[in-house]
Order: sequence, then structure tokens, then C-alpha cells
Amino acid sequence: MLTSQLAVLQVFFLLVPERVQPQPSPSPSGAGSTQSDLEQRTQGGTLQPSSEVPGVSTEDPAVVTPSAPGNRTVDLFPVLPICVCDLTPGACDINCCCDRDCYLLHPRTVFSFCLPGSVRSSSWVCVDNSIIFRSNSPFPSRVFMDSNGIKQFCVHVNNSKLNYFQKLQKVNATNFQALATEFGSESFTSAFQTQSPPPFYRAGDPILTYFPKWSVISLLRQPSGVGAAGLCAESNPAGFLESKSTACARFFKNLADSCTLDPVLNAASYYNFTVLKVPRGMSDLKNMKFQVPVTPVSQAGSPLLAGNTCQNAVSQAFQQSTAASLTGSRSGNPGYIVGKPLLALTADRRHSMTLLQSQGDGTCSVKRHEVQFGVNAISGCKLRLKRIDCSHLQQEIYQTLHGSPRAEHVAIFGNADPAQKGEWTRILSRNCSVSAVHCTSCCVIPVSLEIQILWAYVGLQSNPQAHVSGARFLYQCQPIQDSQQETEVPLTTVVTFVDITQKPEPPRGQPRMDWKLPFDFFFPFKMAFSRGVDSQKGSASPILILCLLLLGVLNLETK
Repeated sequence: MLTSQLAVLQVFFLLVPERVQPQPSPSPSGAGSTQSDLEQRTQGGTLQPSSEVPGVSTEDPAVVTPSAPGNRTVDLFPVLPICVCDLTPGACDINCCCDRDCYLLHPRTVFSFCLPGSVRSSSWVCVDNSIIFRSNSPFPSRVFMDSNGIKQFCVHVNNSKLNYFQKLQKVNATNFQALATEFGSESFTSAFQTQSPPPFYRAGDPILTYFPKWSVISLLRQPSGVGAAGLCAESNPAGFLESKSTACARFFKNLADSCTLDPVLNAASYYNFTVLKVPRGMSDLKNMKFQVPVTPVSQAGSPLLAGNTCQNAVSQAFQQSTAASLTGSRSGNPGYIVGKPLLALTADRRHSMTLLQSQGDGTCSVKRHEVQFGVNAISGCKLRLKRIDCSHLQQEIYQTLHGSPRAEHVAIFGNADPAQKGEWTRILSRNCSVSAVHCTSCCVIPVSLEIQILWAYVGLQSNPQAHVSGARFLYQCQPIQDSQQETEVPLTTVVTFVDITQKPEPPRGQPRMDWKLPFDFFFPFKMAFSRGVDSQKGSASPILILCLLLLGVLNLETK
């Protein structure tokens, strides 16, 4: 009876020829299923026809990716309880395939790709279907057709390593320095992605324009500031489905000529063209069905010079406000996304943590840089102060370093709610020690602020979420003489992100053997041993025979 059961379990492996190895596949979503072959091979075997389609998760067969064949009415969002890339409430986030505000049946036909975490991942193992006669796999299986027309037998397996959670670490003033020293390192990251333009617009693609007066095809451009002075760069293209606002400065050597001759000051330059609906409209520029004219709401006069003032000059374009701009965007949902603003809280007001920003001459600007999560940064400027008493001087410099309002708490996750105090952690602060400087005629002022952020990944390893474990402000000071009437102080701010993630080790234990033998299995050996003892005193042959038999059984099990 035992031999028969073992033979049935090994049918699948015995039918696989030598040197044929199964090929793992992240998902056979790009293949087509062959239901007839599947039904033929289930005769006499354990594989049964399934209503599952390629790209459908076995945990919830109602979720269909764009590669699913046939016409089906499906629910797009049942398997993801939290859409981690839904950062803009009430608006569609680009490339977020689980965002309910997009209302897209097949997001991949509109988006360039799906952001990680916005679609459910699955693990498949596939082999050539011609070598499979019968399957007794306990996992869901299916026969697919790959891109080369070869049928593949695929099994949907569970990856246990993707189901381990990472625990939160408690960070306080006692262990902050120890964690920062153990896990701290310099890390500057930058990523650039280039994609060939598709036959139709996708998110981020430059928008094509056509000037019929000159028969010229160009791009819809959005000037943006570059350099310390923020001078206008005219070649910056506007991206499809990307809403953004830019500001820049223009300098004119001869205002009298530029006022009437420079097209950037004339409103007519911003609507004397048409926008191509799709890139393929370039092949038929006379066909107006591929073009959208730009219609001004009201007619504006041409610029004219009145004394030393240029009137009717374009200074700003209309910006449409949305519900998302009023409520504020998230920096992650729930975990932070690298490059998104680091959220801070002062009283009940939520805002972004900021850094110093310099003007063209190096002096401190009223504008400030946003601190981006996961991006180490350093900035500096010169602050010119007139002579005032020491306490007011210290207060003004402190406010310049940390900005106004001063951040009191930092958001643990990117979707923290200001009303929920448990979703924020207090920022530890260490000011300068005035007593450490032995100078009676000096004023000790802060000159540097270092913002240290400890963060870690938590949650599933297949979709980890970044969260802030703790934050600290460190000030460095230096003394200046009280006799100085005007002071120019160089200030510096530094932001350092320290990853303190501790990944758990997967289990290493092997499955245990459950031996089931008859109760009288050792009876023959016992009798032989007792006879041998009576007939051959001192002989070790019965014991040797027993050891050899047991060794043979173990070898059969390991083969």
C-alpha cells in the first residue's frame, strides 16, 4: 500500500525528460489560454478545467488585467484594500492603476506603466506543455500560449517569503544616536527614464503643436526657472496629463525694443497655434479633426511702451484650481515615496519641511526648498543683520534656519492626518550650549542646522512601506563680538536620511518526515538477533545486518 502511494506522487516528475527545467515566470499575463487542451489532459488526472484567466489572481478571480481574453464585467478594485499610489484625493494619479478616481477599465492602455503596489503580483512556474501528461499539483494551474505560439503549462504558486511582516522600531532620545551611527551612510540617488514615443499620447509625453501660419510643428512649452537667479528656460516641454505650475524671471537689455517686438510679452503668441490630438496627426496636417484650436477667453491688446513702463505685457497664465490643491496632496499612501515632500506639523497646521534657499547674490531668500523624503541635501546662504541685542539676534537666526512656522512634529507615513496625533512623531531638538563658550563680550549664535531623519520599511516585503521612525534637529553655534554694528553670517542646513530597516530572515527549517510502520515491523529483526546471540556469542553480524537494512531504507527515502 505504501509503494502505491509513492508511485502516484512521483508521476509528474517521472514524465519530465532529463535536462528539462521549469522556467519561473512572474505572470503569464501576456499569453492566451487554450481551454480545449486543458480539458483533454484532465482525463484520468487531477488537473480540472478552471474559469481562471491569464492575469487573474487566484485569491480573487474577479480581478482582470488588460491581458485577459474575452468580454467580462469586472470590478477593478476589490483586491487592494489600500491604494498606495493614490496621493491626490478626488483626482486621478498618473500611472496609479488602482486609483478609483481614474475610472479606467483598462489602465494600461492609457498609462505608460503601473506603479508598484497598484496591481496584485503573482508568482508562476511554467514548463513546456508537451512534456506534461497529468498534473497532481495542489496549486491552481492553467495552459497558456506564449508570444511564440508555444503552449506552456503554468502553476500559480505561493511565495512564502513575500508574506513576512517587518516590525516597527521604537526610536527615542536614548537610542537615536546609536541607530544613526549603526545604519547611517551617504546616499544620493537619481534615476532617469527614457521611453520611445508611442503612437498616441501617454502620461508625460510632450504635446505636439502646429503653427499654420508658418507650417511649423513644435512642442507645447512651459517656461521654467533655472539657476540661482531663476532665469526662464524656454525649451521646457509640457507633459501630457501632468499638471504643474512654474515661475521664472526675464531680463531685457532694451525694454523699448523688447516691449513691442519680443513675442513672449505678446498674448497673441500663446494662442496662434493648434494642439495635435494624437501624434499621428503630423501625417495629415490639413485634417482638422486631429487638431484642437486654442481659443482665448478674452482678447488682449498688444504690448505698448508708456514712458519707462511696458503695458499689456504677459506676466501670468490662468491656473485652474482643483479640489486636490485645496486639500493638499499626500506624500504616500500609506508609506512615503522617495522624492515627495516630508510632511511636518505645527499646532494643527500641516506643511512641508523646508531648507534655506539663496538668491543670485548668495543672500538668504524668503523662498525655501522643500525637504524631499529619502533625498539627502545641503543648502546655504548669507544672512545680513543689523546690530541688535544678542537674544533677538539668536531668535532671528534660529527662525531663518528652521523656517516659519517651525516644524514641531513629522508625519510617520505619507498620508498622515493632522487631526490624528498618533500619526505624527515629535521632532527632538538640541540647541547650542551657551555656557560652553567662555566669552563675556560675545554673542553665541547658531550657524548650522542638521536635520536627521531615521526611517525604515515596514509591512510585506513584496510591497514595503517607508515610514519615519524619528527626527532630530542639531544646531551648531559660534560666538561673534558684540561690538560689530553689522553682521553677515553664513548659514548652512543639512538633511540626512538614515535607513534603519532590519529585514527578517526567512525560515530555514526543512519538512519533517512522518514515519508510519507496522507495530510488528522490528519483530523479525528481534527474533534473528535473539537466535544469533544464542548461537554465536560475541558476533556482531546481527547488529550489522540491522544497521544495513535501516541505512537502505533511509537511502531510498532521500533519492
